Amino acid sequence: MAERPVGVVARRRRGRQRSGLGAGAGTALCVGAVLGPGALTLTSTAAAAAGPGSVLAWLVLVGVSLPVARVFAALGARNPDGGGVAASVERAFGARLAGPVGWWFYWAVPLGVPAAALIGGEYAAAAAGWGRSAVPVIALLVVGAAYGANLVGLRLSGRLQLLMVGALASLLAVTIAVSGTGVRAAHFSPFLPHGWSSVGVAAGMLFFAVAGWEAISHLSAEFTDPARDLPRATLLAWAIVAVLYVGLALVTVGVLGVRAGATTTPLTLLLEQGLGTSARPVAAAAALLLTFGAVNAYLAGAARLGEALGRRGAMPRRITVGPAEGSGVPRRSLTVVTLASSGVVAAAAYGFIDLETLLRATSACLAAVTLAGLAAATVLLEGRRSLRVSAAVSCGVVAVVLVFCGPFLLVPAVLAMAATAFAAGASARALHRARRRCPDHSRAESVGRAGSPR
Repeated sequence: MAERPVGVVARRRRGRQRSGLGAGAGTALCVGAVLGPGALTLTSTAAAAAGPGSVLAWLVLVGVSLPVARVFAALGARNPDGGGVAASVERAFGARLAGPVGWWFYWAVPLGVPAAALIGGEYAAAAAGWGRSAVPVIALLVVGAAYGANLVGLRLSGRLQLLMVGALASLLAVTIAVSGTGVRAAHFSPFLPHGWSSVGVAAGMLFFAVAGWEAISHLSAEFTDPARDLPRATLLAWAIVAVLYVGLALVTVGVLGVRAGATTTPLTLLLEQGLGTSARPVAAAAALLLTFGAVNAYLAGAARLGEALGRRGAMPRRITVGPAEGSGVPRRSLTVVTLASSGVVAAAAYGFIDLETLLRATSACLAAVTLAGLAAATVLLEGRRSLRVSAAVSCGVVAVVLVFCGPFLLVPAVLAMAATAFAAGASARALHRARRRCPDHSRAESVGRAGSPR
């Protein structure tokens, strides 16, 4: 049986209906996907790894993320479908490489979503004085809320996120403003207490914070006019994210000094500089908004990717493809990735996995997806010389970030082997069924297919 390309199903669905996402809702989804838990805790995590030099890691990654964002927007606008990066890799290099890329993103989501939800839960629990036992409960509630929002359709989910992102951007801007008066130059010395290599280590951790552009590529088919609105939404989202991330990184180090790398709730400490004890509920609200935005966008992207991969035969169909839904929501794929995320939250609650492991494993997978998408762009974006050059240069930078992921590269390696093994097994099962249906001619038919030009 011939395999259908990743984007075929999405194009058919696009012909039947439009979700109506415009530039505004699209910008909100982009910001929600990228501006996630990085604004809550990764400023502190990076400061612990590189001291004040962590600001360099933020600047480099934010700078690199601009061409990355533009490249993924161009790919999505040119070929909008739910297959996202995997579909682009298939068009550029063939189906054999597309499967592992799809698995990297799909199964990174049940690692990254729990990390984001647990960070938000920690902030909220600390503000309410509930203790650490409440953290996984809050995390599960956030995951459940995002699941419900996606069930009712991406258009309503996008509108909800538009309202929340507006409130969130305003709140973070206020945080930077009220705490900025406490910045001290002395807190930036020594600038590189752990040497230059620590900046690379920090960048490997921070990739989790600037990833997310590939998540929006899976939602490109949901835009009313992808060619017009997706690039606009992406550029506006990048500008918002760049200002907020760099601003938070600067005030975290400049205001907190040595405390920057020792706290898990830097946003609360920053707000306390200007708001006093009333900062805790404000920080909790910001945490929940940031967390919901990231979880909502990643579940939406993974659900559509899983359905596309399942219909193509690159992932088990019974867990990713359900009956046709009038709303266009891939309910079965969405349910699977949500249940997997909830299971990881439970595992973290019982101490089977820690937050740093989740963050670094997710970063390794998303960096691998980004590298694959950039490589595909150097082939597919003919006639767009500047973007192809940007993609090629960004490939080199992301490859260096991947090296600093170290042992966590085992995660995408294992997923690639699993995807390859599944594809080989699926091909063998299809051939076996063909032989059972036509035992006298199966050998000749197989030889004919192998000898035919592609």
